[in-house]
Amino acid sequence: MGFKNKVVIVTGASSGIGAAIATAFSDQGAKVVMVGRNEAKLNKVAAKCCKPLVLIADVAKDDDVKKIIEQTIKKYGQIDVLVNNAGLGRKASILDENLMEAYDTIMSVNVRGLVHLTSRAAPYLAKTKGNVVNIASVASHIPSPLPGFLSYCISKAAVSHFTRCAAAELACQGVRVNSISPGPVKTDFIDNAKMDFTWDEAGDKTVLKRVSEPGEIADLVLFVASAKAIGITGSDFLSDNGLIVKRS
Repeated sequence: MGFKNKVVIVTGASSGIGAAIATAFSDQGAKVVMVGRNEAKLNKVAAKCCKPLVLIADVAKDDDVKKIIEQTIKKYGQIDVLVNNAGLGRKASILDENLMEAYDTIMSVNVRGLVHLTSRAAPYLAKTKGNVVNIASVASHIPSPLPGFLSYCISKAAVSHFTRCAAAELACQGVRVNSISPGPVKTDFIDNAKMDFTWDEAGDKTVLKRVSEPGEIADLVLFVASAKAIGITGSDFLSDNGLIVKRS
């Protein structure tokens, strides 16, 4: 898809969707910058890529965001694609005492970190006429069927609208900005978010009766980031196995 020697930053690259995206870009000849908080997991994924730049960083920390951009430019001198994939969930309903703690934690990563990193990368993306792909969620379109994921849904709705706003602002710089909204994908999200739920149950909530593999989302990211999508900006691509259209 024309990614040979392109410099691609992927956040949340240590597992799941992020890991699949990083390896997919590497397979296409890109110079991948893998960002994550878990060094052991990052190195495990890095072993599947061709000489990636591995950065241990937390996008919720301003100094770490600055480091991501500085280290990328120091090593490669440019940025062509930014994939904002880092995200997390915390269970807390609107009636729970820990709601605001969960809200602040989620928003600091899923929204603030994403906005900050995009802002820092934008001047370099303008030089290469590059693009941004934000990983949102089907949860940005509908309330979660599970109680306690209010903050996560809000954060992903913010990601979707930030995508449209950033696309409008950066179009004059030749920079495209799009988002992808996965439905259920087989990752470690359920365990990390301590959800009382299984992937089989998630599949039952879709019309196609299935759960996606991370590679399916990675394939869509590659298309959106490629020249094949040159006329697409400010768009959200839903890949949810029909969860959003299920009637009962």
